[in-house]
Amino acid sequence: MRNFTKNFAWAIVALIAIALVFSFLNSTGTPTRTISLNDLAAKITNGQIKDIKVSGDAINVTLTDDSKAVAKKEDGSSLTETFRNLGVEPNALQQVNFEVASESGIQFWAGILVPTLLPILLIGFIFWIMFRQARTGANQAFSFGRSGIKLGGLGKEKYTFADVAGLKEAKEELIEIVDFLKTPQKFLDLGAKIPRGVLMVGPPGSGKTLLARAVAGEAGVPFFHISASEFVEMFVGVGASRTRDAFQTAKKAAPAILFIDEIDAVGRQRGTGMGGGNDEREQTLNQILVEMDGFERDTQLIVLAATNRPDVLDPALLRPGRFDRHVVLDLPDINDREAILKIHARGKPLKEGVDLRRIAVRTPGFSGADLANLINEAAILTARQNKKEIELQELFNAVEKVILGPERRSRFISQKEREITAYHEGGHALVAASVIGADPVHKISIVSRGMAGGYTMKLPLEDRHLRTKTQFLADIAMALGGFVSEELTFGDVSTGASNDLKEATALARKLVTRYGMSALGPLTFGKDEMHPFLGREISGDKDYSEDTARRIDQEVRAFIDRANVVAHKVLTSNKKALKVLAAALMEKETLEQEEFNEILKPFKIKPVAI
Repeated sequence: MRNFTKNFAWAIVALIAIALVFSFLNSTGTPTRTISLNDLAAKITNGQIKDIKVSGDAINVTLTDDSKAVAKKEDGSSLTETFRNLGVEPNALQQVNFEVASESGIQFWAGILVPTLLPILLIGFIFWIMFRQARTGANQAFSFGRSGIKLGGLGKEKYTFADVAGLKEAKEELIEIVDFLKTPQKFLDLGAKIPRGVLMVGPPGSGKTLLARAVAGEAGVPFFHISASEFVEMFVGVGASRTRDAFQTAKKAAPAILFIDEIDAVGRQRGTGMGGGNDEREQTLNQILVEMDGFERDTQLIVLAATNRPDVLDPALLRPGRFDRHVVLDLPDINDREAILKIHARGKPLKEGVDLRRIAVRTPGFSGADLANLINEAAILTARQNKKEIELQELFNAVEKVILGPERRSRFISQKEREITAYHEGGHALVAASVIGADPVHKISIVSRGMAGGYTMKLPLEDRHLRTKTQFLADIAMALGGFVSEELTFGDVSTGASNDLKEATALARKLVTRYGMSALGPLTFGKDEMHPFLGREISGDKDYSEDTARRIDQEVRAFIDRANVVAHKVLTSNKKALKVLAAALMEKETLEQEEFNEILKPFKIKPVAI
């Protein structure tokens, strides 16, 4: 009703505005004088009329002084007869130029109908818009409970397992899903029940969605996909309704795959004290549980879901009969990263001789999405330099851009700050090269990238899944290398080491509270920092005493002091090497691994145990 009143008011305002515009247009120009027929007859007799133009009942008169006048004759009467009756002599009429303009049929009817029909049509158009909006709103109200599920897998972008590098074990787990969709009777004849739901678990960018598309492509079946967050609305019951609609739509197209992305948006554990039993998210989860448990035995519909937080999912969602198969996707190792880089390099002009293995070595911990972004950034950098082929240097620069951000060479840095940065990064690199357990240094730079004034890139020789206490302590000593280098060289320290100190302290605390590598023994302390339920974290108590907290702080301090002593020992005994290294950085700004090793070769640095 409020919208109707608003639209009606706007219609009235529009009509008034149109009337004012027409009134203004009609009133513009020089006003025409109106005279009677008697005056017109007298002026004709006196020879004051130049010409007369008759249009219907209107008489447009031009006087001898070129002024204009208008008169109106009697309806249906002859103008000549009218002038004769008014005593105008025929000779006087002959001195006047007469012109009769006959109205066409269109003009006649337009003059009658337009003033009448135009306002009616305008009002009708406004009411049509109003009713159309009302009808659209009603349709939206009826379709509010529909899921908006999308169909994919049948178009040009068809993926297969060949488009997914690595993930061998994950693909083997999913091959039988493909077999079931292709030949379901083979399984049903043996009484085998194919998993109704497959939950893919892995870090962001590891290829969960891509693998789901590849399953649909291999099976050649419709692929329905929707994000779990699209189920939930502020209105109670809408999420459950959309869930029913999504499952019904997918069942009609069976055999098919229904892929639910980020299922943790609605699948979080119930009974957490947030929202109560009528929480819309929980109602949506309940409907998903019912739909998955209500499948008929021969229903050829597989539900795939993806999440990077399996720890927060409700146990009922993970029990056998629902998502009873879990496929874990890990970050790619060096061989998989090389294969992924080759896939994303398809269609891009790589210069002959570019070894993607060297890029794979520099990208430990990168996901498939990160590697795709890396190749794209390299192509962009190449285009910006007006090159036709992507070279190895562009790929190296893309790695650093993805990790640290773009170069900021235009940033003004004083000579003193460049010197401090050179000694700071040189301290990091020298400690890393001197401490047992540290990773090799691949590159040192004092060129600002992102928020970093400079950086030292160290990478392991091979992918690691386990780390030792020695390696952790080496990392802490390396992090303190810049701080100690500034202190020994300039007798003062700067804010450039703030992030290094933060990382070193956090790592030392993990050694004590998470990894059991301190004098406190093989114990863990405190709750998981990534606990999914804030309410539980607030209401929970610490699992250690105040005395234990004091001892934890002491152990963290001991690790930091131990690494600080080692960094002082290395840099004090290698001051000449540090000076040469800092000078080379100030001259070249960037040193690659070969150049760095060449600088240190004359000094014959011996490894130090920490």
